[in-house]
Amino acid sequence: MGELSVLVETGVRAASPPAEVSAATPDWRGRAAAYVELTKPGITRLVSLTAAAGFYMASRGGVDAWALVNTIVGTALVASGASAFNQLLERGPDARMRRTAARPIPSGRVSPREAAVFATLVSLVGTVYLLLLVNAAAAALDALTLIVYVWVYTPLKRITTVSTLVGAVPGALPVLAGWAAAGGSLADAGGWALFWLLFLWQIPHFLALAWMFRDDYRRGGFVMLSMDDPDGRRTAAQSVNYAAGLVLVSAAPSLVGLTGNVYLVGSVLLGGALLTFSAVVLRRPTDRDARRLFFASVIYLPLLLVLMVLDKLPR
Repeated sequence: MGELSVLVETGVRAASPPAEVSAATPDWRGRAAAYVELTKPGITRLVSLTAAAGFYMASRGGVDAWALVNTIVGTALVASGASAFNQLLERGPDARMRRTAARPIPSGRVSPREAAVFATLVSLVGTVYLLLLVNAAAAALDALTLIVYVWVYTPLKRITTVSTLVGAVPGALPVLAGWAAAGGSLADAGGWALFWLLFLWQIPHFLALAWMFRDDYRRGGFVMLSMDDPDGRRTAAQSVNYAAGLVLVSAAPSLVGLTGNVYLVGSVLLGGALLTFSAVVLRRPTDRDARRLFFASVIYLPLLLVLMVLDKLPR
């Protein structure tokens, strides 16, 4: 979650109000579409993907397909609820930002009360679903993801730039929840290797977005590193630092025995490519190069996870 996009619900294009939808009396299709938008489908898909990857990597022998499906469903429900809560709490800033002004609440397609009820029900159903059909550890980790994302990260975005790092925690927890859902111990180095990989990936991903939409974030009243960085070099330098760390951390699954040498080589190559895109932005901090870094980060993660799954070693 956190700052998790294909495209991770980024709104790379400026949002525009949906055509022919009345805020007062939308038809059922418009209403349904508005509630789907509340769940931030791009983020929910990516969160579900990382949870599934964590489940697969923790599985010993064959994969319990039914447990995997239940993990994905429960995780998707909790992620949907968290996204709806986030939009509820940020409805004021969203209304001031061009990128988000057409979201369901600021556009009037869903009332704040309706959004609150929806977010509460979906979150509770998802948590109970995981508790009953998966296990307590997965339910607790997904519940923690929601709490940190909604009640810690969301308000911090208007207070401090540290929010970016805080937001990376709920973005990385679902892979650990997937690990626990398959019976993996939270004491295992493998689960934490996956967590830190997801954590570090989010920083250059989000900083590229923060630079591209710095003026919009300023209108919304958010506090971002890119706002106090006229030439963009401080923001780009942080992207380089975290991308460099990602090259090292992405090798950890092989070092702890989760994956083989194919993944190890591939992770270094993919990490090197992402680091190169970050370095280009540092040398030339333009919106165009930041956009390229952003899309490179979007492509990087699915490729890395596929490579990890294909080169998993027997446990």
